Amino acid sequence: APSAEQPAPGQTPAGTPDEAAAPQGGENPSALAVDPATLPHDLSPWGMFMAADWVVKGVMIGLAFASVVTWTVWLAKSLELAGANARVRRGLRLLAGSRSLADARSAFDGRGGAIASFVAAADAEVYASADASSPEGVKERVASHLSRLEAQAGRRLAIGTGVLATIGSTSPFVGLFGTVWGIMNSFIGISKTQTTNLAVVAPGIAEALLATAIGLVAAIPAVMIYNVFARAITAHRAKLADASQAVQRLVSRDLDRAAHPRLSRAAE
Repeated sequence: APSAEQPAPGQTPAGTPDEAAAPQGGENPSALAVDPATLPHDLSPWGMFMAADWVVKGVMIGLAFASVVTWTVWLAKSLELAGANARVRRGLRLLAGSRSLADARSAFDGRGGAIASFVAAADAEVYASADASSPEGVKERVASHLSRLEAQAGRRLAIGTGVLATIGSTSPFVGLFGTVWGIMNSFIGISKTQTTNLAVVAPGIAEALLATAIGLVAAIPAVMIYNVFARAITAHRAKLADASQAVQRLVSRDLDRAAHPRLSRAAE
């Protein structure tokens, strides 16, 4: 007969490993596990973009478009500045080799650019003031024309740089808006699923942070390119100021020769 200490057949002795490993409180271990089929597997930038909320997607698309605009402006303005600087260098050489406004007019015949417009404006003003009694008045009017042309050329070169300043200053905040929106949706998902498992909430947070990353990618080049163009345009305007002064010297020289024809013939 079995003793009192031996368990009956089919019964598990008390204190065995099976009983010790049983969950406390009647919890089912499978209920705490996360179904791998519900977790996102594609955490590449494109996969996170496709899985993001429609607001976050709109923010990412807008920032990507701003980045394309930045590099388009960089290419266009670089070519424009290179051509303008080359024309100014040639114009300064031609002005340095001219002894009178007539020589400069012949040298710039058929040429374009800001300096050619300087010479044409000075020549037109001298012709219109042929019957003027005061050479000083002619010089003042020529200087006024050239200063306005110089400012116009500088404004023309600055077109498009304001877009870079806007992109550089606003892109980080637009990306931050997308991040805040995405993280808010992630917390809403946490409350619905009632789980704080990092494997569940991390993909949504990563999608939200991707918006901030794209915002920085759009903003940093825009700020750097804007600063480069600002310095280049300032240097170009300084060269235009040199050309304007050179044209004014030619006008002053011609007026002095007209006022003192004997000295002019003696110099020749």
